Amino acid sequence: MTSQKKDTLKILGLIGARSGSKGVPDKNIKLLDGKPLVGRIVEKAKKSSYINRIIVSTDSQKYADIAKEYGADVPFLRPAELATDKSPELDFVKQALEWLQKNEGYIPDIVVRMMSTVPLQTTEDIDACIAELLKDPDADSAVVIAEARQHPVKALKLIDDGKGGQKLVTYFTESGREVTPLARQTYAKPYFRANIIACWRDTITKTDSLTGDRVKYHIIPQERAVDIDSPIDFFIAEQLIKYFRDQETK
Repeated sequence: MTSQKKDTLKILGLIGARSGSKGVPDKNIKLLDGKPLVGRIVEKAKKSSYINRIIVSTDSQKYADIAKEYGADVPFLRPAELATDKSPELDFVKQALEWLQKNEGYIPDIVVRMMSTVPLQTTEDIDACIAELLKDPDADSAVVIAEARQHPVKALKLIDDGKGGQKLVTYFTESGREVTPLARQTYAKPYFRANIIACWRDTITKTDSLTGDRVKYHIIPQERAVDIDSPIDFFIAEQLIKYFRDQETK
């Protein structure tokens, strides 16, 4: 979308860290290997070769104070209505951009939306994502992705069986006959988003989305894409950190 060189671009790292998590209370500031999750992602964003401003969007003054300790800018608190578990992430990004433009006259060229709940992501992952966006002049965005552990065609759900109970069917076709295991090798390899999105600001304003239509990608290993939604996820992240540390000392 632009021919500017990276050194002249305003590249905003925007980290979402709302309070009120139900699966893991206060998970965005929960300590992992001695650091709060929001502090971990701020530190990684600060080492980026591209990002030249880092803002944390949070509805909590406590979270804001912790983010500031690790070097992030928190110029405002997110409105409560944009910090519920049903609030679309696009809304908090748009609110941040509108606030920055209105109150500071700051208009970034690129927005890098990050979350603290994928604690094993690296600075290299962030920079690789931004690089993918910059490599393609027609790209609207770039996203960090990892291969799915389970193929989505194997997903199942319970529906009304018409006799006062429920029955098990496939998620997409609602067929009981296809509940039996399918050979995943017969389907295209599936991926899921690993919570780093780099997009042009124009992508947001013109398409009302963070990704637009032409989405580039950077693939990372599954073990770096652990997303913390539950205490089990947190335990897995802790064990992976210990495993990686042990590998480094061998």
